[in-house]
Amino acid sequence: MEYLKKFYRFIIPYKKYAYLNIFFNILYALFSTLSFVALIPVFKVIFSDQRETVVKPTFEGLGSIKSFVENYLNFFIADKIERYGDFKVLMLMVGVIISMFLLKNLFNYLAMYYITFLRNGVLKDIRNVLFDKIVSLPLAFYSEKTKGDTISRVSADVDEVKNSFLAVLEMIVREPLTILFSLIAMLILSAKLTLFVFVFIPISGFIISKVGKSLKKGSLKVQQEQGTFLSILEETMSGLRIIKAFDVEHVFAKKFEDSNERYYKYSNALLNRQNLASPISEFLGIIVIGILLVYGGFLVFIDNSMDPSFFIGYITLAYNILTPAKAIAKASYGVKKGNGAANRILEFLESENTIKEIENPVIKNEFESNISIDNISFKYDDQLVLKNFNLNVPKGKTVALVGQSGSGKSTIANLITRFYDVTEGSISIDDIDIKNLSQSSLRGMLGVVSQDSILFNDTISNNIKIGKQDASDKEVIDALKIANAWEFVKDLPGGIHSNIGDSGNKLSGGQKQRLSIARAVLKNPPIMILDEATSALDTESERLVQSALENMMRNRTSIVIAHRLSTIQNADEIVVMQKGEIVEQGKHNDLMAKDGVYKMLVEMQSFE
Repeated sequence: MEYLKKFYRFIIPYKKYAYLNIFFNILYALFSTLSFVALIPVFKVIFSDQRETVVKPTFEGLGSIKSFVENYLNFFIADKIERYGDFKVLMLMVGVIISMFLLKNLFNYLAMYYITFLRNGVLKDIRNVLFDKIVSLPLAFYSEKTKGDTISRVSADVDEVKNSFLAVLEMIVREPLTILFSLIAMLILSAKLTLFVFVFIPISGFIISKVGKSLKKGSLKVQQEQGTFLSILEETMSGLRIIKAFDVEHVFAKKFEDSNERYYKYSNALLNRQNLASPISEFLGIIVIGILLVYGGFLVFIDNSMDPSFFIGYITLAYNILTPAKAIAKASYGVKKGNGAANRILEFLESENTIKEIENPVIKNEFESNISIDNISFKYDDQLVLKNFNLNVPKGKTVALVGQSGSGKSTIANLITRFYDVTEGSISIDDIDIKNLSQSSLRGMLGVVSQDSILFNDTISNNIKIGKQDASDKEVIDALKIANAWEFVKDLPGGIHSNIGDSGNKLSGGQKQRLSIARAVLKNPPIMILDEATSALDTESERLVQSALENMMRNRTSIVIAHRLSTIQNADEIVVMQKGEIVEQGKHNDLMAKDGVYKMLVEMQSFE
């Protein structure tokens, strides 16, 4: 119930369906009981040898309700038999029973019909909220989580919640009310017999709860292991080229098989416990039915205090309790099993977003003067990556950051885009701290071209229009021309409407990178960040991409992070970094004349 309360906010928008479900479930439970009570007159007609007319009884209060019901039933049947005969009365009673069962099943269908909208609506909203959370959480969050684990929470865990908590919604009114109405009818028929049922319910509930306690822990293991093998699957598919090249398919197959074996064992243990629900509840139920048969037989045959037809009707009502009791027991196990999945979903939804936007942030659409990086330091976990870093980038200038891997160059790009927040110091655009800018404003002024060309399984046009959704085909083609990409796009069968496959795998590395540049060109931001945009390319592709970059950077403020000399030798200022600090700074010729770190890197012809 604790988890169900936390999911309650997802139920509120669909509460009208919940009310309709409750209404029809009440009717279902009522007619479910009446359909079995209606059997008693049939038994009276079939088995009774009393045909004398009796006086119509009068109701004298709740204390005599049992005798009133029995006497009225005797009067009604005797009167009708005298008028119409046994067979016609029997046919009438059968018609009533059929009508009762018809209404019972109609109301059951309507209850299920309306709960369907609630269940699927809640599932839809949970998935939407989870996806919104996925895209809103900072990159730092995913450095500690695997993709497979995240995918598992959105798919498998949500399905588990559907099969546990939302399954309970279907029976939270129906089954208890069916039991309640049946018990009321049974109390009216025989208070003594019903005492046995009241003793049975707490005993069976205790036994079922004892078995169910271990299900939450087992469920958590199952969900976690599912995240593990999904992660292995995702990594294998992403790295299939390397796996095949190094002939290690068997190594990854073994990793997957080991995880799948653990999942198999955890699932077996969990399901075997869960499967105890139905047999235990049915066995306990049949024990109480047996006791009722023995004691009821005593009341009918020896004590003569109960009419046989009432006793048969009572037993059918008692058996009518078994089905909902079994359903409640099974649902109880399901909820215990679903606790692990619910916990993982809520843990994700309640994860804190460390990149917070202030209340009433500054909305800024124009870049006017400079980017100022003022004495910043930054840590990944406990590792200091940047120390007391200062840099000023005037509008319209190109500043290049160079240095060996691990010197902190890409971290600067991640901090300016606010993928991470600085540990100390500040970064300002036009003297406004980027923490005070709305994230939409900040990223609206920035264009990013990274080393990895992130493209999506869509058309060229839709990939390029990510930063400007309303762009025309002409604008897309113009951007492609600036990026030196039109030359290959125009030869594709579908032109700009050609699909480029998963991650753009239908294209070469150079072609993908030029599309990334075209995407940034179309957005036309005032500030461009190039994060090692040519480091993974061959010489010919680099020449084309470099030309495209120069076209894009013209009259634009640019921060260039590069390994290769060709990318940065014409920069207005070059910043040489080492272990998170600036060791040299100046123009290319000035730095070469210093005969220091920069010259050494140039002579190596690679900043790698």
